[in-house]
Amino acid sequence: MANIKAISLLLAFLVVSMLAAEVFAGVNYYGNNSLKPYQCQGRCTQRCSKARKTHECMFFCLKCCRTCLCVPPGTYGHKELCPCYNNWKTKRGTSKCP
Repeated sequence: MANIKAISLLLAFLVVSMLAAEVFAGVNYYGNNSLKPYQCQGRCTQRCSKARKTHECMFFCLKCCRTCLCVPPGTYGHKELCPCYNNWKTKRGTSKCP
């Protein structure tokens, strides 16, 4: 009888662990559509914090964030984590997003 309880408890723990792993595996911190529109201001403030032209950086970062709903981590680089942000180009072929 104790053996059945132990196996049942172990099985229940295994099922709960698998469900938790499934839920947390779906969490996407970066990438297209990983942000809500109200989060753009904070992420762009962080992204542009070391920019020489902060106002210009914020303008384009917010524009890109509202379109892509994504801002790469850090103050520079890592654009590959946000494909839309990375692939949006100007007429000259340079990146539109800071």
